Amino acid sequence: MLKLTLQLTLKKTFEVKMLKVRRSDRLVDMTRYLLERPHQLVSLTFFATRYESAKSSISEDLTILKRTFQARGTGLLETVPGAAGGARFIPYILREDAQHFVDEMITELSDADRYLPGGYVYMSDILGRPSALRQIGRILATQYLNQSVDVVVTVATKGIPLAQSVASYLNVPFVIVRHDSQITEGSTVSVNYVSGSSKRIERMALSKRSVKPGSKVLIVDDYMKGGGTVGGLRSLVDEFDSQLAGVAVFAEGDFEGQRTVSKYTSLLKIHTQDEKIRVTPGNYLTQIFNTDNN
Repeated sequence: MLKLTLQLTLKKTFEVKMLKVRRSDRLVDMTRYLLERPHQLVSLTFFATRYESAKSSISEDLTILKRTFQARGTGLLETVPGAAGGARFIPYILREDAQHFVDEMITELSDADRYLPGGYVYMSDILGRPSALRQIGRILATQYLNQSVDVVVTVATKGIPLAQSVASYLNVPFVIVRHDSQITEGSTVSVNYVSGSSKRIERMALSKRSVKPGSKVLIVDDYMKGGGTVGGLRSLVDEFDSQLAGVAVFAEGDFEGQRTVSKYTSLLKIHTQDEKIRVTPGNYLTQIFNTDNN
């Protein structure tokens, strides 16, 4: 009798441990799945089938994830009720985390060795660093937490990794505008624009298949001085009968005169004078966190 009781106890303990492991495994996999698919609604039925679990258990798991994501500043986990409901992960960044990253960039870019002729600053190493790109993408995507964006547009070449990072957090396509048409792009739409800094006439082109009419377009670029390039991109958006959702740049530089773009957000402002560099915060923190978006 004692042996039978012991066996039953061990069996029950084993089943409880297995249940705990299964829930742990489920939470880990659900977290990974949602983080890889931001802004995408995932149904309870999908998760229930995937883990062979009751929807009530899945709902409890989602409650845990929702609480943890919010407490850690990872993002929002929206739950949609009803038969067609489910969960949607929306990434964002807290003000203090964004401020910390901006402060780090200010320190790093203030190095005098980064000065380049013409009043520019060397930033290619930062814009090629995966950890920095992830943070920049997350920060810029936070601005569009409650706005609709269908596509991210940038111009070749240094803006490409930034646009890709932002697009990944918004879970939308990104397209690359080029200065020369490529045969692999098919028929294109092109515009001429005046460079804001050099005052030269430039040309940019985009494949007709890249942006659907009526799309809400977010322009992302690495650096803006006079705003001529961004102005050209804005003209392209008009040519595609689409709407401009916004303009976001990593850094803006000094410019004497009137910029061709008035509405934009920048993480950093770079001042260069007498071959010296001074970096200050851009307008992003004050514009985006002037109300409590946390």
